[in-house]
Amino acid sequence: QVQLVESGGGLVQAGGSLRLSCAASGRTFSNYAMGWFRQCPGKEREFVAAISRSGITTFYEDSVKGRFTISRDNAKNTVDLQMNSLEPEDTAVYYCGASRTTLIARFSSVDEYYYWGQGTQVTVAS
Repeated sequence: QVQLVESGGGLVQAGGSLRLSCAASGRTFSNYAMGWFRQCPGKEREFVAAISRSGITTFYEDSVKGRFTISRDNAKNTVDLQMNSLEPEDTAVYYCGASRTTLIARFSSVDEYYYWGQGTQVTVAS
């Protein structure tokens, strides 16, 4: 099993930046692709960004391309999400997830992720 703990959320003004971090423990971190998803009240959990096991391949949801950057450190068992130029529409609870998939086409599917953290709130004020 993999335990995931997110941190770094908070309140920021539109145009500002936040860096989310997800710390993993348990099974071998480098065996998992990692993803960030977000969820608003009453809505489905939606894909934000993902990174392959090695960190070579990244994949983003269209609305965050050029603003968000996902990275991982397999030595430290962490995956980060740098969020710049934040917009009020980015307000949500952000979750990191771990997946065994190696298929880039499946990175954005919430069903591919076996393990989830508890989430961290990001609020962007206009």
